[in-house]
Amino acid sequence: MNRNPGSQEQTGQGGEKLDNRVIPVMREAVATVQLILFRELKTALAGKYAAWDGDEYARLIGCIVNDVFGTPATDKEAARFARCHMDIVEEEMRGLAANVPDLLPCLTDALRMQTFCDYEEGVNSLPTLMRARALGFLQEERTMPMPSTFMLAVRRLGVEHGLLEELGPKGPDAA
Repeated sequence: MNRNPGSQEQTGQGGEKLDNRVIPVMREAVATVQLILFRELKTALAGKYAAWDGDEYARLIGCIVNDVFGTPATDKEAARFARCHMDIVEEEMRGLAANVPDLLPCLTDALRMQTFCDYEEGVNSLPTLMRARALGFLQEERTMPMPSTFMLAVRRLGVEHGLLEELGPKGPDAA
């Protein structure tokens, strides 16, 4: 976190100063993890739901990702779909650790960073973490990274998944 004099800061609930430019960037990193989770689940569960219509299947995966991150559907049709398929979503949440084991470290970090961002904005999203723990996909023993470490790890993961371009020299001198 940047605590430089003259930077835009806000006082967190604990009274410490936090550079308020960090929160949106961390939220973007969390959103990147959500997108990667969506893509990984879509691949991992494709055989199980092969008979489903493509749009309905994508909507189901979206419901699972929304549930993982505690973000309810924003439109009426998506909310209706989520209610109608609540049992399936719950079943897939219970199987998440087995379906995307390689993603669990970054998923754990993203959930914790989301909770941290929410806390700084006065929102209690601790129940989302507790639910992840109860469903077995939160790696509690994992040390929480610094925000910059988290953002760099997500960037690497985004590059690996073809969502982001690798950082590097650009221009005629780039090798």
